[in-house]
Amino acid sequence: MSFDAVADVDIDPKGRFKYILVKVFKDDDLKNFKYIVRGYLRAGYHGDVLEEVEPGIRKAGLDVFCTGGGRIEHDPTAKTLKVYGHSTGYGKADHEISVEILKKKYPEYNITCSDDGY
Repeated sequence: MSFDAVADVDIDPKGRFKYILVKVFKDDDLKNFKYIVRGYLRAGYHGDVLEEVEPGIRKAGLDVFCTGGGRIEHDPTAKTLKVYGHSTGYGKADHEISVEILKKKYPEYNITCSDDGY
């Protein structure tokens, strides 16, 4: 399975929600990987996001490791994404990596990050 088969970003189209930054790799080769961003309003906990995403990626023959989490505020009208906070269970994601990934999918957006907030 190619990494290209796994979308870089899958987040809800609007709202404030929990997100995770996930490392996707194959055959325990942690040096050959890609990061993906996932976040959904329906997730009460960061672990709920991982539980939703992990089976599909594993079914595709790839492994996952959650590197951390936070929150995203997505305002499609203003074309803004704010990445901030942390996950109690997984720790704080590297928001700068998340922002770079989000910029690829949303090049017309103003995307910011902060270590503040929960």
